Amino acid sequence: MAAVTALPLPLSGRFKGSFAYFTIKDRLPQILTRTIDTLHRHKNEFFEEHGEKGVEAEKRAISFLSKLRNELQTDKPVTPLEDELPDATLWNQYLDYQRNLSNGNGEPSWFQSPWLYVECYMYRRIHAALAQNPPIDNFDVFKEGKAQNFFESQGAIIALCTYFQELLKNIKDLDEKQLQEEFFKLLQVSLWGNKCDLSFSAGEDSSQKSSPLQCLEDMVPFILVNDMEKLWSLLINAKNRKTDKCKVRVDIILDNAGFELVSDFVLADFLLSSKLADEVHFRGKSIPWYVSDTTKNDFNWTIKQLQAANHMWMSRCGINWEGNLKKGVWVYHDHMFWTLPHDFSSMAEVAPDLYADLQKSNLLLFKGDLNYRKLTGDRKWEHTVPFHQALNKFHPAPLCSLRTLKSDTQVGLKPGQGEEIQASEPEWMISGKYGVVQFDAAL
Repeated sequence: MAAVTALPLPLSGRFKGSFAYFTIKDRLPQILTRTIDTLHRHKNEFFEEHGEKGVEAEKRAISFLSKLRNELQTDKPVTPLEDELPDATLWNQYLDYQRNLSNGNGEPSWFQSPWLYVECYMYRRIHAALAQNPPIDNFDVFKEGKAQNFFESQGAIIALCTYFQELLKNIKDLDEKQLQEEFFKLLQVSLWGNKCDLSFSAGEDSSQKSSPLQCLEDMVPFILVNDMEKLWSLLINAKNRKTDKCKVRVDIILDNAGFELVSDFVLADFLLSSKLADEVHFRGKSIPWYVSDTTKNDFNWTIKQLQAANHMWMSRCGINWEGNLKKGVWVYHDHMFWTLPHDFSSMAEVAPDLYADLQKSNLLLFKGDLNYRKLTGDRKWEHTVPFHQALNKFHPAPLCSLRTLKSDTQVGLKPGQGEEIQASEPEWMISGKYGVVQFDAAL
């Protein structure tokens, strides 16, 4: 038997000067401060809706978050969750697991523990601050930012919806080569749409201002791993082999709301309209997460905004997409697992129902940076380690990561590729300037 090689260390704030360190030191406290400010600003609204009870709940939530910010900034031990929410037991078991891993060097803490774990833990605690304080327990502290991103990206959304509606007029007449070209275009729009990430900018404006279709050619050199051809052959082969009985299903594991979500919708509609897929399953978060991640509310809100838009093609898109949901050719799911601290290699064990459902898919498209970090365990991998190896036995179905780089883990590069970029651009792994379309066949 081949020797099992030990996994590399997880990225962590204990590596001073690393991106994880600066994220925990600067970015996470900023996000908590903004969250507290958001609650302050809504005080009158809480009072109007719920009277004194609303104001009391707001005060309690703010004090909970201020305490959390202090724990983070002073590198206190991570404490068990004290709420009764359905996932609390799994979180507390994970804390025990981290305690056993820490090899006798004390309690898991903000700067000493894996970055992925403590960052997810912060968002789960933000959720608890509200969930434990009815009547404001359903308030999404990140909703305003997500809506703002959508409205500020109007120009780009209009350009994309217009392009797509024009494409639909003659999609039936396209030959296979033309279809492939359009697929590659919309795949790249969905890839670069991932730049619009509010947790990355700590909530600062990150909207898509220009039409993303204008500059796709110029962006190709920045795709460090480009497996678009492999995706195409997988989908076109499935289409050509298809019988009436078996449907081709693509799952999109969503990342950000706002412009990125619209780019995912367009890609999904293209897959149906070109008969490359018969159904698309979208997977979002069950609670507000990483500032701009898509929840069910964001998903439905976006389609309603498009429907009601004062622009013919935007509105047409919204109406068609609502129709896709009604017909059942688009399906939205959320699952608690997506907001747990576990990386995806533990999915089969922790969420066997979700793993089994993903196995029914012909292709899984994982959007964004957090999904990439969870696919690869957020570790200090050598850049040349194969993607398949970094997935650490997570292979429910053929899968692809569409991700712009905003954290310092990246695998599957050619020898010397990472070093070459590093020489001229030390920030290449965190700037969002580079992307990957990285495929694994799951054999």
